Amino acid sequence: MKFIETRGNDGQRPESVTFSEAILGPMSSFGGIYSPESLPELGISFLEEHLDKDYKTLARSILKAFEIDIDDSVIDEALDLYDHFDDCSAEQCNPAPVVKVSDDLYVSELWHGPTRAFKDMALQPFGKVLSSLAQKHQQEYLIMAATSGDTGPAALDTFKNRDNVRVVCLYPDGGTSDVQRLQMVTEDADNLKVIGIHGDFDDAQSALKMLLGSEAFNARLKEKNISLSAANSVNFGRIIFQLMYHIHSYLELVRQGAISLGDKVYLDVPSGNFGNALGGYYAMKMGLPVEKIIIASNQNNVLTHLVKEGIYDISESSVIPTSSPAMDILKSSNVERILFDLFGKERTKELMLQLDEEKRYALTDSELAELQSIFSADFCTDDEGKQYIKETFEKGYLMDPHTATCFKTFDTCRDDKSLKTIVYSTAEWTKFSPTIANALTGETGQSDRDALEAIATKAGIQIPASIKDLFNKDVTQSSVIDKDDIEKEILAFLG
Repeated sequence: MKFIETRGNDGQRPESVTFSEAILGPMSSFGGIYSPESLPELGISFLEEHLDKDYKTLARSILKAFEIDIDDSVIDEALDLYDHFDDCSAEQCNPAPVVKVSDDLYVSELWHGPTRAFKDMALQPFGKVLSSLAQKHQQEYLIMAATSGDTGPAALDTFKNRDNVRVVCLYPDGGTSDVQRLQMVTEDADNLKVIGIHGDFDDAQSALKMLLGSEAFNARLKEKNISLSAANSVNFGRIIFQLMYHIHSYLELVRQGAISLGDKVYLDVPSGNFGNALGGYYAMKMGLPVEKIIIASNQNNVLTHLVKEGIYDISESSVIPTSSPAMDILKSSNVERILFDLFGKERTKELMLQLDEEKRYALTDSELAELQSIFSADFCTDDEGKQYIKETFEKGYLMDPHTATCFKTFDTCRDDKSLKTIVYSTAEWTKFSPTIANALTGETGQSDRDALEAIATKAGIQIPASIKDLFNKDVTQSSVIDKDDIEKEILAFLG
């Protein structure tokens, strides 16, 4: 499997790279990223073969179909990390259980990993693969991550104390939940650095992309014998592990008797940086029977405008802080891979340069029609989300604010009401307890600790120890800086 550049080749880089090369150096010519040159075709026979197989076996088969240049022993060790998720063991592994909420709505719970969010599904194995590559090449790597709340804790957890790897994680100060912040700032491994910035996620992500593409910064790192990579979903090493759970979720519906093999379903995805939705798109192209992929946004609804109107416009926008902060994003990196796959490298380069320079672009009518044949979209306000949380809890299911946005799009975006819908739940209720407590009880101004206790009491459940213990840990990462000082802070960390 080869990977090619979304904005074409500048003559300074190879025309294509291997999977491991794309992982180690995720940025490509003209500020673009890497996408697969082609996708394996899996088909119904592949799905049928894996009906009686567990998640790890499915994942191995998908990686084999991609023909990636990673040793089998490394893949086995990476996938064995799923054994530490809820409901998994060495004998049988299901890290992403699918729960029936109503006759036509099923929730794929992607948050059963160590940091209680869906980023563990990709970052746990990805961390092992990348660090193994660094050791194989006998090279030190700086792994950068920008987070709106979930990528940071998951990246820090997977890379902590790994050889040949140091990690810098950027997050917007005040732009995450308190639990997410504590998961980051209480990490004490020597190879980890957490930096809060005065700004929003787009500022953090822009800084990451700028540094990844900066010749001067890379030269400074080279003087220290350090190479640079990223843990964000600009890195295809993340995406390949995300497409797997879409296929798994479909198979779970077949196993539960909700659908027959070959029946189409809707995939309903809460979207920020679009990596989760992109995984669903690739799964669909590889043969998963999908009617449409539904894109759920919060009030930062640029993706809704893109899918409905064909216009991506952030020229007069700023990030709106919401109760679903992991989706408080205006510039969604993985939309670029969709544009590339649908319209080619020249058009992608044209559109992305317009976005960089003019803060907007517009699709043609035919391009919009093609996009709408695959995606539909809507957005959910905070008040609407809290109402869905309350109503769904009264029916017996507890969910977080990001998942709640999908319940709005479930109501508004399906043309064929006879088909089943898989909603992707990206975070456990513990990550956003004040919002959920407010939705359930009307209480306002509660601390995360008090809100956790209130929800646990009302629902008759336990707070996971990993979350409860955060409030007794020492803060070891206290840096909060201006975004202009990020490079200096990173170089100081590296020594």
